[in-house]
Amino acid sequence: MAIAAPRPMSAQDKKVIFASSLGTVFEWYDFYLYGALAAIIAKQFFSALDEGSAFVFALLAFAAGFIVRPFGALLFGRLGDMIGRKYTFLVTILIMGLSTFIVGVVPNYAAIGVAAPVILIALRLMQGLAMGGEYGGAATYVAEHAPHGKRGAYTAWIQTTATLGLLLSLVVVLGTRKALGEDAFADWGWRIPFLVSILLLALSVYIRLSMDESPVFTKMKAEGKTSKAPLSESFGQWKNLKIVILALVGLTAGQAVVWYSGQFYALLFLTQALKVDDATANIMVAISLMIGTPFFILFGALSDKIGRKPIILAGCFLAAVTYFPVFTALTKAANPDLAAAQAIAKVTVTADPSECSFQFNPTNTKKFTSSCDIAKQKLASASVSYDNVAAPAGTAAVVKVGDTEVLTAVTSEDIATAKSDAENQLAELNAAMPKDNTAVAVATARVKALSVEKTAKDAVFSGKLAEALKTAAYPAKAVMAKFDKVTVVALLSYLVLLVTMVYGPIAAMLVELFPTRIRYTSMSLPYHIGNGWFGGLLPTMAFAIVAQTGNMYNGLWYPIIIAGSTVVIGGLFIKETKNVDIYAND
Repeated sequence: MAIAAPRPMSAQDKKVIFASSLGTVFEWYDFYLYGALAAIIAKQFFSALDEGSAFVFALLAFAAGFIVRPFGALLFGRLGDMIGRKYTFLVTILIMGLSTFIVGVVPNYAAIGVAAPVILIALRLMQGLAMGGEYGGAATYVAEHAPHGKRGAYTAWIQTTATLGLLLSLVVVLGTRKALGEDAFADWGWRIPFLVSILLLALSVYIRLSMDESPVFTKMKAEGKTSKAPLSESFGQWKNLKIVILALVGLTAGQAVVWYSGQFYALLFLTQALKVDDATANIMVAISLMIGTPFFILFGALSDKIGRKPIILAGCFLAAVTYFPVFTALTKAANPDLAAAQAIAKVTVTADPSECSFQFNPTNTKKFTSSCDIAKQKLASASVSYDNVAAPAGTAAVVKVGDTEVLTAVTSEDIATAKSDAENQLAELNAAMPKDNTAVAVATARVKALSVEKTAKDAVFSGKLAEALKTAAYPAKAVMAKFDKVTVVALLSYLVLLVTMVYGPIAAMLVELFPTRIRYTSMSLPYHIGNGWFGGLLPTMAFAIVAQTGNMYNGLWYPIIIAGSTVVIGGLFIKETKNVDIYAND
Protein backbone atom coordinates (compact mmCIF):
# COMPACT_ATOMS: atom_id res chain seq x y z
CA MET A 1 0.00 0.00 0.00
CA ALA A 2 1.36 3.40 -0.95
CA ILE A 3 2.19 5.78 1.88
CA ALA A 4 0.77 9.29 1.62
CA ALA A 5 3.20 12.18 1.35
CA PRO A 6 3.87 13.92 4.66
CA ARG A 7 1.56 16.89 5.25
CA PRO A 8 2.90 20.29 6.36
CA MET A 9 3.11 21.03 10.09
CA SER A 10 -0.21 22.47 11.28
CA ALA A 11 -0.90 24.92 14.11
CA GLN A 12 -2.16 22.01 16.20
CA ASP A 13 1.07 20.08 15.54
CA LYS A 14 3.09 23.05 16.74
CA LYS A 15 1.00 23.29 19.89
CA VAL A 16 1.50 19.57 20.57
CA ILE A 17 5.26 19.88 20.15
CA PHE A 18 5.47 23.01 22.29
CA ALA A 19 3.38 21.60 25.13
CA SER A 20 5.29 18.32 25.17
CA SER A 21 8.68 19.96 24.93
CA LEU A 22 8.17 22.22 27.93
CA GLY A 23 8.46 19.19 30.19
CA THR A 24 11.80 18.31 28.69
CA VAL A 25 12.94 21.90 29.19
CA PHE A 26 11.99 21.47 32.83
CA GLU A 27 13.82 18.16 33.09
CA TRP A 28 17.14 19.53 31.86
CA TYR A 29 16.73 22.94 33.47
CA ASP A 30 16.61 21.18 36.83
CA PHE A 31 19.37 18.76 35.86
CA TYR A 32 21.78 21.50 34.93
CA LEU A 33 20.88 23.71 37.90
CA TYR A 34 21.76 20.99 40.35
CA GLY A 35 24.89 19.96 38.47
CA ALA A 36 26.15 23.51 37.97
CA LEU A 37 25.46 24.45 41.58
CA ALA A 38 26.75 21.18 43.10
CA ALA A 39 29.65 22.93 44.87
CA ILE A 40 27.32 25.50 46.47
CA ILE A 41 24.73 22.86 47.36
CA ALA A 42 27.51 20.82 48.99
CA LYS A 43 28.34 23.76 51.26
CA GLN A 44 24.69 24.55 51.99
CA PHE A 45 23.39 21.04 52.71
CA PHE A 46 26.46 18.96 53.61
CA SER A 47 28.51 21.50 55.56
CA ALA A 48 29.16 19.07 58.42
CA LEU A 49 31.54 17.16 56.15
CA ASP A 50 34.94 18.17 54.82
CA GLU A 51 34.92 19.89 51.45
CA GLY A 52 35.81 16.82 49.38
CA SER A 53 33.28 14.53 51.07
CA ALA A 54 30.58 17.20 50.90
CA PHE A 55 31.07 17.48 47.13
CA VAL A 56 30.89 13.69 46.76
CA PHE A 57 27.65 13.63 48.78
CA ALA A 58 26.24 16.42 46.62
CA LEU A 59 27.07 14.39 43.51
CA LEU A 60 25.45 11.32 45.07
CA ALA A 61 22.28 13.29 45.83
CA PHE A 62 22.43 14.42 42.21
CA ALA A 63 22.81 10.80 41.10
CA ALA A 64 19.94 9.63 43.34
CA GLY A 65 17.45 11.36 41.06
CA PHE A 66 18.79 9.39 38.12
CA ILE A 67 18.92 6.06 39.91
CA VAL A 68 15.16 6.08 40.55
CA ARG A 69 14.20 7.19 37.04
CA PRO A 70 13.66 3.63 35.74
CA PHE A 71 11.19 3.03 38.60
CA GLY A 72 9.32 6.16 37.54
CA ALA A 73 9.34 4.80 34.00
CA LEU A 74 7.64 1.61 35.21
CA LEU A 75 5.09 3.44 37.37
CA PHE A 76 4.06 6.16 34.95
CA GLY A 77 4.65 4.09 31.82
CA ARG A 78 2.07 1.61 33.07
CA LEU A 79 -0.42 4.41 33.74
CA GLY A 80 0.27 5.97 30.34
CA ASP A 81 -0.52 2.73 28.52
CA MET A 82 -3.65 2.11 30.59
CA ILE A 83 -5.33 5.51 31.07
CA GLY A 84 -3.67 7.68 28.43
CA ARG A 85 -0.64 9.76 27.54
CA LYS A 86 -2.02 13.24 28.27
CA TYR A 87 -3.08 12.88 31.89
CA THR A 88 -0.09 10.79 32.89
CA PHE A 89 2.50 13.26 31.77
CA LEU A 90 0.43 16.11 33.19
CA VAL A 91 0.87 14.48 36.61
CA THR A 92 4.61 13.94 36.05
CA ILE A 93 5.31 17.57 35.25
CA LEU A 94 3.39 18.71 38.34
CA ILE A 95 5.49 16.47 40.58
CA MET A 96 8.73 17.40 38.88
CA GLY A 97 8.02 21.13 38.83
CA LEU A 98 6.91 21.39 42.45
CA SER A 99 9.93 19.36 43.62
CA THR A 100 12.28 21.68 41.75
CA PHE A 101 10.61 24.76 43.23
CA ILE A 102 10.73 23.41 46.78
CA VAL A 103 14.53 22.92 46.57
CA GLY A 104 14.69 26.72 46.45
CA VAL A 105 12.94 27.11 49.82
CA VAL A 106 14.41 24.24 51.87
CA PRO A 107 16.47 25.57 54.83
CA ASN A 108 20.15 24.63 54.79
CA TYR A 109 22.17 22.47 57.20
CA ALA A 110 23.10 25.40 59.43
CA ALA A 111 19.40 26.11 60.01
CA ILE A 112 17.83 22.67 60.49
CA GLY A 113 20.73 20.24 60.67
CA VAL A 114 20.55 16.78 59.15
CA ALA A 115 16.94 17.29 58.07
CA ALA A 116 18.22 19.56 55.27
CA PRO A 117 20.11 16.92 53.26
CA VAL A 118 17.35 14.37 53.98
CA ILE A 119 14.72 16.69 52.47
CA LEU A 120 17.00 17.53 49.54
CA ILE A 121 17.54 13.86 48.70
CA ALA A 122 13.79 13.16 49.06
CA LEU A 123 13.05 15.93 46.56
CA ARG A 124 15.68 14.56 44.18
CA LEU A 125 13.99 11.16 44.40
CA MET A 126 10.59 12.70 43.61
CA GLN A 127 12.10 14.55 40.66
CA GLY A 128 13.68 11.32 39.42
CA LEU A 129 10.43 9.37 39.62
CA ALA A 130 8.57 12.10 37.74
CA MET A 131 11.31 12.36 35.11
CA GLY A 132 10.92 8.62 34.56
CA GLY A 133 7.42 9.22 33.26
CA GLU A 134 7.86 12.60 31.62
CA TYR A 135 10.11 11.82 28.66
CA GLY A 136 8.30 8.66 27.54
CA GLY A 137 4.99 10.49 27.64
CA ALA A 138 6.27 13.48 25.69
CA ALA A 139 8.02 11.40 23.02
CA THR A 140 5.08 9.04 22.59
CA TYR A 141 2.55 11.89 22.49
CA VAL A 142 4.42 13.83 19.80
CA ALA A 143 5.26 10.77 17.69
CA GLU A 144 1.65 9.58 17.75
CA HIS A 145 0.51 13.00 16.49
CA ALA A 146 3.17 13.18 13.75
CA PRO A 147 2.42 12.22 10.15
CA HIS A 148 4.31 9.29 8.67
CA GLY A 149 7.64 10.45 7.29
CA LYS A 150 7.92 13.31 9.81
CA ARG A 151 8.28 11.52 13.15
CA GLY A 152 12.03 12.10 13.29
CA ALA A 153 11.65 15.81 12.59
CA TYR A 154 8.74 16.26 15.01
CA THR A 155 10.24 14.38 17.96
CA ALA A 156 13.61 16.07 17.39
CA TRP A 157 12.06 19.24 18.79
CA ILE A 158 11.80 17.46 22.15
CA GLN A 159 15.51 16.69 21.97
CA THR A 160 16.25 20.30 21.03
CA THR A 161 14.43 21.72 24.00
CA ALA A 162 16.42 19.48 26.33
CA THR A 163 19.47 21.49 25.32
CA LEU A 164 17.43 24.68 25.48
CA GLY A 165 16.70 23.76 29.09
CA LEU A 166 20.43 23.73 29.75
CA LEU A 167 20.82 27.03 27.94
CA LEU A 168 17.99 28.57 29.93
CA SER A 169 19.54 27.46 33.18
CA LEU A 170 22.88 28.94 32.11
CA VAL A 171 21.24 32.28 31.41
CA VAL A 172 19.39 32.29 34.73
CA VAL A 173 22.46 31.25 36.76
CA LEU A 174 24.80 33.70 35.04
CA GLY A 175 22.26 36.52 35.20
CA THR A 176 21.58 35.97 38.90
CA ARG A 177 25.30 35.74 39.67
CA LYS A 178 26.01 38.96 37.84
CA ALA A 179 23.09 40.82 39.41
CA LEU A 180 23.80 39.76 43.01
CA GLY A 181 27.57 39.20 43.08
CA GLU A 182 29.35 35.99 44.02
CA ASP A 183 29.05 36.36 47.81
CA ALA A 184 25.30 36.97 47.83
CA PHE A 185 24.73 34.29 45.20
CA ALA A 186 26.64 31.68 47.22
CA ASP A 187 24.79 32.70 50.40
CA TRP A 188 21.16 32.85 49.21
CA GLY A 189 21.00 33.88 45.55
CA TRP A 190 21.49 30.29 44.33
CA ARG A 191 17.87 29.68 45.36
CA ILE A 192 16.48 32.08 42.75
CA PRO A 193 17.02 29.79 39.69
CA PHE A 194 15.06 27.05 41.49
CA LEU A 195 12.28 29.45 42.49
CA VAL A 196 11.72 30.90 39.01
CA SER A 197 11.01 27.38 37.74
CA ILE A 198 7.46 27.87 39.01
CA LEU A 199 6.87 30.08 35.95
CA LEU A 200 7.79 27.23 33.62
CA LEU A 201 5.52 24.92 35.56
CA ALA A 202 2.52 27.24 35.40
CA LEU A 203 2.90 27.77 31.65
CA SER A 204 3.37 24.08 30.94
CA VAL A 205 0.36 22.95 32.99
CA TYR A 206 -1.87 25.62 31.44
CA ILE A 207 -1.02 24.53 27.91
CA ARG A 208 -1.20 20.80 28.60
CA LEU A 209 -4.68 21.09 30.10
CA SER A 210 -5.91 22.36 26.73
CA MET A 211 -4.48 19.45 24.74
CA ASP A 212 -6.35 16.43 23.35
CA GLU A 213 -5.36 12.83 23.92
CA SER A 214 -3.07 11.14 21.39
CA PRO A 215 -5.09 10.06 18.31
CA VAL A 216 -3.32 6.69 18.26
CA PHE A 217 -4.25 5.97 21.90
CA THR A 218 -7.80 7.28 21.36
CA LYS A 219 -8.31 4.92 18.43
CA MET A 220 -6.86 1.97 20.34
CA LYS A 221 -9.04 2.70 23.37
CA ALA A 222 -12.17 2.98 21.21
CA GLU A 223 -11.38 -0.45 19.76
CA GLY A 224 -10.92 -1.90 23.25
CA LYS A 225 -7.31 -2.88 22.59
CA THR A 226 -5.54 -1.13 25.47
CA SER A 227 -3.27 -3.30 27.58
CA LYS A 228 -4.60 -4.56 30.91
CA ALA A 229 -1.10 -5.46 32.14
CA PRO A 230 1.55 -3.43 30.27
CA LEU A 231 4.34 -4.40 32.69
CA SER A 232 3.90 -8.14 32.19
CA GLU A 233 3.43 -7.70 28.45
CA SER A 234 6.55 -5.54 28.15
CA PHE A 235 8.88 -7.52 30.37
CA GLY A 236 7.22 -10.89 30.87
CA GLN A 237 7.11 -11.85 27.19
CA TRP A 238 10.50 -12.57 25.61
CA LYS A 239 9.62 -11.10 22.21
CA ASN A 240 9.14 -7.67 23.85
CA LEU A 241 11.74 -8.02 26.62
CA LYS A 242 14.39 -8.82 24.01
CA ILE A 243 13.70 -5.52 22.25
CA VAL A 244 13.82 -3.64 25.57
CA ILE A 245 17.27 -5.11 26.33
CA LEU A 246 18.58 -4.39 22.84
CA ALA A 247 17.20 -0.84 22.97
CA LEU A 248 19.19 -0.32 26.18
CA VAL A 249 22.58 -1.78 25.24
CA GLY A 250 22.34 -1.11 21.50
CA LEU A 251 20.98 2.45 21.61
CA THR A 252 20.31 4.38 24.81
CA ALA A 253 23.42 3.44 26.83
CA GLY A 254 25.71 4.86 24.15
CA GLN A 255 23.42 7.80 23.47
CA ALA A 256 23.38 8.65 27.18
CA VAL A 257 27.14 8.71 27.77
CA VAL A 258 27.71 10.76 24.62
CA TRP A 259 25.07 13.24 25.75
CA TYR A 260 26.46 13.63 29.25
CA SER A 261 30.08 13.74 28.06
CA GLY A 262 29.42 16.38 25.44
CA GLN A 263 27.38 18.77 27.52
CA PHE A 264 27.90 18.14 31.22
CA TYR A 265 31.20 16.31 31.68
CA ALA A 266 32.87 18.78 29.34
CA LEU A 267 31.81 21.59 31.66
CA LEU A 268 33.06 19.74 34.74
CA PHE A 269 36.35 19.06 32.96
CA LEU A 270 36.78 22.77 32.22
CA THR A 271 36.07 23.90 35.76
CA GLN A 272 37.46 21.04 37.85
CA ALA A 273 40.41 19.68 35.85
CA LEU A 274 41.43 22.75 33.85
CA LYS A 275 40.64 25.31 36.57
CA VAL A 276 38.71 27.64 34.27
CA ASP A 277 36.52 30.05 36.24
CA ASP A 278 32.84 29.11 36.38
CA ALA A 279 31.52 32.14 34.51
CA THR A 280 33.87 31.69 31.54
CA ALA A 281 33.23 27.94 31.34
CA ASN A 282 29.45 28.45 31.42
CA ILE A 283 29.62 31.08 28.68
CA MET A 284 31.73 28.81 26.46
CA VAL A 285 29.27 25.94 26.91
CA ALA A 286 26.30 28.25 26.28
CA ILE A 287 27.80 29.45 22.99
CA SER A 288 28.47 25.88 21.87
CA LEU A 289 24.90 24.90 22.73
CA MET A 290 23.53 27.76 20.63
CA ILE A 291 25.72 26.70 17.71
CA GLY A 292 24.81 23.03 18.00
CA THR A 293 21.08 23.20 18.78
CA PRO A 294 19.79 23.45 15.16
CA PHE A 295 21.51 20.16 14.37
CA PHE A 296 19.00 18.28 16.53
CA ILE A 297 16.34 19.18 13.97
CA LEU A 298 18.70 18.51 11.08
CA PHE A 299 19.58 14.99 12.21
CA GLY A 300 15.98 14.26 13.26
CA ALA A 301 14.72 15.21 9.80
CA LEU A 302 17.62 13.40 8.11
CA SER A 303 16.70 10.25 10.01
CA ASP A 304 13.30 10.33 8.29
CA LYS A 305 15.16 9.96 5.00
CA ILE A 306 18.18 7.71 5.63
CA GLY A 307 17.17 6.03 8.89
CA ARG A 308 17.68 6.53 12.61
CA LYS A 309 20.21 3.77 13.22
CA PRO A 310 23.13 4.94 11.05
CA ILE A 311 23.06 8.46 12.50
CA ILE A 312 22.92 7.36 16.14
CA LEU A 313 25.65 4.73 15.78
CA ALA A 314 27.86 7.11 13.78
CA GLY A 315 27.69 9.59 16.67
CA CYS A 316 28.66 6.88 19.16
CA PHE A 317 31.53 5.72 16.94
CA LEU A 318 32.94 9.22 16.49
CA ALA A 319 32.76 9.80 20.23
CA ALA A 320 34.63 6.59 20.99
CA VAL A 321 37.50 7.35 18.60
CA THR A 322 37.85 11.13 19.15
CA TYR A 323 37.24 11.83 22.85
CA PHE A 324 40.89 11.49 23.92
CA PRO A 325 42.31 13.83 21.25
CA VAL A 326 39.45 16.32 21.67
CA PHE A 327 39.80 16.61 25.45
CA THR A 328 43.60 16.78 25.11
CA ALA A 329 43.17 19.65 22.65
CA LEU A 330 40.72 21.27 25.06
CA THR A 331 43.44 21.28 27.73
CA LYS A 332 45.91 22.95 25.39
CA ALA A 333 43.37 25.61 24.37
CA ALA A 334 41.87 26.35 27.80
CA ASN A 335 44.93 25.99 30.03
CA PRO A 336 48.08 25.86 27.90
CA ASP A 337 50.29 26.33 30.96
CA LEU A 338 48.93 23.11 32.45
CA ALA A 339 49.44 21.24 29.17
CA ALA A 340 53.02 22.52 28.94
CA ALA A 341 53.77 21.61 32.56
CA GLN A 342 52.40 18.10 32.08
CA ALA A 343 54.59 17.63 29.01
CA ILE A 344 57.79 18.99 30.58
CA ALA A 345 57.53 18.16 34.28
CA LYS A 346 55.98 14.73 34.69
CA VAL A 347 54.60 13.88 38.11
CA THR A 348 54.94 10.43 39.66
CA VAL A 349 53.83 8.89 42.93
CA THR A 350 56.21 6.16 44.09
CA ALA A 351 54.52 4.22 46.87
CA ASP A 352 53.86 0.82 48.39
CA PRO A 353 50.78 -0.41 46.43
CA SER A 354 49.31 -1.91 49.60
CA GLU A 355 49.11 1.61 51.08
CA CYS A 356 47.17 3.03 48.13
CA SER A 357 43.39 2.91 48.63
CA PHE A 358 40.55 3.33 46.17
CA GLN A 359 39.50 6.73 47.48
CA PHE A 360 35.80 6.66 46.76
CA ASN A 361 34.25 7.36 50.14
CA PRO A 362 30.53 8.20 49.82
CA THR A 363 29.73 7.43 53.47
CA ASN A 364 32.70 9.40 54.86
CA THR A 365 33.48 6.54 57.23
CA LYS A 366 36.95 5.74 55.90
CA LYS A 367 40.01 7.74 56.85
CA PHE A 368 42.76 7.81 54.26
CA THR A 369 45.91 8.50 56.26
CA SER A 370 48.62 6.47 54.54
CA SER A 371 51.41 8.37 52.84
CA CYS A 372 50.22 7.17 49.41
CA ASP A 373 46.64 8.29 50.05
CA ILE A 374 47.72 11.69 51.35
CA ALA A 375 49.92 12.26 48.31
CA LYS A 376 47.13 11.34 45.89
CA GLN A 377 44.59 13.46 47.74
CA LYS A 378 46.78 16.53 47.41
CA LEU A 379 47.56 15.94 43.74
CA ALA A 380 43.92 15.28 42.89
CA SER A 381 42.78 18.47 44.64
CA ALA A 382 45.39 20.40 42.63
CA SER A 383 44.18 18.78 39.34
CA VAL A 384 47.60 17.29 38.69
CA SER A 385 47.84 14.11 36.61
CA TYR A 386 50.44 11.62 37.74
CA ASP A 387 51.85 8.18 37.08
CA ASN A 388 51.97 5.43 39.71
CA VAL A 389 55.24 3.66 40.45
CA ALA A 390 55.41 0.68 42.81
CA ALA A 391 57.82 0.90 45.75
CA PRO A 392 59.03 -1.78 48.20
CA ALA A 393 56.69 -2.69 51.06
CA GLY A 394 56.79 -0.28 53.97
CA THR A 395 58.27 2.58 51.93
CA ALA A 396 56.81 6.04 52.52
CA ALA A 397 55.36 7.61 49.38
CA VAL A 398 57.47 10.04 47.38
CA VAL A 399 56.05 12.52 44.90
CA LYS A 400 58.35 13.58 42.10
CA VAL A 401 57.52 16.75 40.19
CA GLY A 402 59.91 16.95 37.28
CA ASP A 403 63.32 16.57 38.96
CA THR A 404 62.08 17.64 42.41
CA GLU A 405 61.27 15.03 45.02
CA VAL A 406 58.69 15.80 47.72
CA LEU A 407 58.73 13.44 50.68
CA THR A 408 55.54 12.61 52.56
CA ALA A 409 57.73 11.80 55.57
CA VAL A 410 58.58 15.18 57.08
CA THR A 411 61.03 16.16 59.83
CA SER A 412 60.11 16.64 63.48
CA GLU A 413 61.17 20.30 63.24
CA ASP A 414 58.76 20.87 60.36
CA ILE A 415 55.96 19.22 62.33
CA ALA A 416 56.66 21.30 65.44
CA THR A 417 56.48 24.54 63.44
CA ALA A 418 53.29 23.50 61.65
CA LYS A 419 51.67 22.38 64.94
CA SER A 420 52.36 25.76 66.47
CA ASP A 421 50.82 27.52 63.47
CA ALA A 422 47.74 25.27 63.56
CA GLU A 423 47.22 25.84 67.29
CA ASN A 424 47.54 29.60 66.86
CA GLN A 425 44.97 29.57 64.04
CA LEU A 426 42.58 27.53 66.19
CA ALA A 427 42.98 29.98 69.09
CA GLU A 428 42.25 32.92 66.77
CA LEU A 429 39.17 31.17 65.41
CA ASN A 430 37.83 30.47 68.90
CA ALA A 431 38.38 34.06 69.99
CA ALA A 432 36.64 35.50 66.92
CA MET A 433 33.70 33.08 66.87
CA PRO A 434 30.25 34.47 67.73
CA LYS A 435 28.79 32.08 70.26
CA ASP A 436 25.41 31.93 68.51
CA ASN A 437 26.80 31.29 65.03
CA THR A 438 25.83 27.69 64.30
CA ALA A 439 27.80 27.40 61.07
CA VAL A 440 31.03 28.64 62.66
CA ALA A 441 30.45 26.44 65.70
CA VAL A 442 30.12 23.38 63.51
CA ALA A 443 33.29 24.30 61.62
CA THR A 444 35.17 24.87 64.88
CA ALA A 445 34.04 21.54 66.28
CA ARG A 446 35.34 19.81 63.18
CA VAL A 447 38.70 21.59 63.43
CA LYS A 448 39.01 20.55 67.07
CA ALA A 449 38.19 16.96 66.19
CA LEU A 450 41.12 16.78 63.77
CA SER A 451 44.47 15.51 64.93
CA VAL A 452 46.69 18.56 65.26
CA GLU A 453 49.72 16.47 64.37
CA LYS A 454 48.03 15.10 61.23
CA THR A 455 47.01 18.64 60.32
CA ALA A 456 50.60 19.71 60.79
CA LYS A 457 51.94 16.91 58.60
CA ASP A 458 49.41 17.74 55.90
CA ALA A 459 50.35 21.40 56.06
CA VAL A 460 54.05 20.67 55.71
CA PHE A 461 53.58 18.26 52.82
CA SER A 462 51.03 20.54 51.12
CA GLY A 463 53.37 23.50 51.35
CA LYS A 464 56.33 21.62 49.89
CA LEU A 465 54.20 20.09 47.14
CA ALA A 466 52.70 23.46 46.24
CA GLU A 467 56.17 24.95 46.01
CA ALA A 468 57.39 22.11 43.78
CA LEU A 469 54.37 22.47 41.48
CA LYS A 470 54.88 26.22 41.32
CA THR A 471 58.56 25.76 40.46
CA ALA A 472 57.58 23.31 37.70
CA ALA A 473 55.15 25.94 36.31
CA TYR A 474 51.96 24.05 37.17
CA PRO A 475 49.27 26.78 37.22
CA ALA A 476 46.91 27.19 40.18
CA LYS A 477 44.18 28.22 37.72
CA ALA A 478 43.76 28.87 34.02
CA VAL A 479 45.16 32.19 32.82
CA MET A 480 42.43 33.95 30.86
CA ALA A 481 44.94 35.95 28.82
CA LYS A 482 46.12 32.64 27.32
CA PHE A 483 42.63 31.15 27.00
CA ASP A 484 41.89 30.39 23.32
CA LYS A 485 38.17 31.11 23.16
CA VAL A 486 37.72 30.28 19.48
CA THR A 487 39.34 26.85 19.77
CA VAL A 488 37.50 26.04 23.01
CA VAL A 489 34.14 26.92 21.44
CA ALA A 490 35.00 24.90 18.32
CA LEU A 491 35.89 21.82 20.38
CA LEU A 492 32.82 22.14 22.60
CA SER A 493 30.64 22.62 19.52
CA TYR A 494 32.04 19.41 18.05
CA LEU A 495 31.10 17.58 21.26
CA VAL A 496 27.59 19.06 21.05
CA LEU A 497 27.39 17.99 17.39
CA LEU A 498 27.97 14.39 18.49
CA VAL A 499 25.19 14.88 21.04
CA THR A 500 22.78 15.99 18.31
CA MET A 501 23.63 12.93 16.21
CA VAL A 502 22.83 10.43 18.96
CA TYR A 503 19.98 12.33 20.58
CA GLY A 504 18.12 13.90 17.67
CA PRO A 505 16.68 10.66 16.22
CA ILE A 506 16.46 8.58 19.43
CA ALA A 507 12.90 9.48 20.49
CA ALA A 508 11.39 8.48 17.15
CA MET A 509 13.34 5.24 17.09
CA LEU A 510 12.31 4.21 20.59
CA VAL A 511 8.65 4.93 19.83
CA GLU A 512 8.84 2.87 16.63
CA LEU A 513 10.46 -0.13 18.29
CA PHE A 514 7.38 -1.02 20.36
CA PRO A 515 3.67 -1.68 19.69
CA THR A 516 1.12 0.98 20.68
CA ARG A 517 -0.49 -0.94 23.55
CA ILE A 518 2.77 -1.11 25.56
CA ARG A 519 4.77 1.70 23.94
CA TYR A 520 4.88 4.16 26.86
CA THR A 521 6.05 1.46 29.30
CA SER A 522 8.45 -0.33 26.99
CA MET A 523 10.31 2.68 25.61
CA SER A 524 10.55 4.51 28.95
CA LEU A 525 12.50 1.82 30.78
CA PRO A 526 15.50 1.46 28.42
CA TYR A 527 15.63 5.23 27.96
CA HIS A 528 15.79 5.92 31.68
CA ILE A 529 18.13 3.07 32.56
CA GLY A 530 20.41 4.33 29.81
CA ASN A 531 20.16 8.01 30.71
CA GLY A 532 19.51 7.61 34.43
CA TRP A 533 22.12 4.98 35.24
CA PHE A 534 24.70 4.82 32.44
CA GLY A 535 24.54 8.56 31.78
CA GLY A 536 23.54 10.02 35.14
CA LEU A 537 26.31 8.19 36.97
CA LEU A 538 28.98 9.30 34.50
CA PRO A 539 30.35 12.19 36.64
CA THR A 540 30.69 9.95 39.71
CA MET A 541 32.24 7.07 37.78
CA ALA A 542 34.64 9.31 35.88
CA PHE A 543 35.68 11.03 39.12
CA ALA A 544 36.41 7.66 40.76
CA ILE A 545 38.44 6.45 37.76
CA VAL A 546 40.52 9.64 37.66
CA ALA A 547 41.14 9.52 41.41
CA GLN A 548 42.26 5.90 41.21
CA THR A 549 44.52 6.12 38.16
CA GLY A 550 45.89 9.65 38.56
CA ASN A 551 45.31 10.62 34.92
CA MET A 552 42.73 13.34 34.42
CA TYR A 553 41.79 11.93 30.99
CA ASN A 554 41.13 8.38 32.16
CA GLY A 555 37.55 9.17 33.18
CA LEU A 556 36.84 9.21 29.44
CA TRP A 557 37.29 5.44 29.30
CA TYR A 558 33.82 5.07 30.82
CA PRO A 559 31.90 6.75 27.95
CA ILE A 560 34.30 5.41 25.32
CA ILE A 561 33.78 1.76 26.30
CA ILE A 562 30.00 2.12 26.56
CA ALA A 563 29.67 4.05 23.29
CA GLY A 564 31.88 1.51 21.53
CA SER A 565 29.81 -1.38 22.87
CA THR A 566 26.65 0.31 21.63
CA VAL A 567 28.11 0.61 18.13
CA VAL A 568 28.83 -3.13 18.01
CA ILE A 569 25.57 -4.35 19.58
CA GLY A 570 23.35 -1.84 17.82
CA GLY A 571 25.03 -2.46 14.49
CA LEU A 572 24.52 -6.22 14.74
CA PHE A 573 21.12 -6.58 16.38
CA ILE A 574 19.02 -3.37 16.13
CA LYS A 575 16.70 -3.09 13.13
CA GLU A 576 15.94 0.14 11.27
CA THR A 577 12.53 1.57 12.22
CA LYS A 578 11.77 4.67 10.12
CA ASN A 579 9.11 2.91 8.03
CA VAL A 580 7.36 1.18 10.93
CA ASP A 581 3.56 1.56 11.23
CA ILE A 582 3.18 2.92 14.77
CA TYR A 583 -0.57 2.21 14.75
CA ALA A 584 0.20 -1.49 14.90
CA ASN A 585 -0.47 -3.29 18.18
CA ASP A 586 1.47 -6.48 17.50
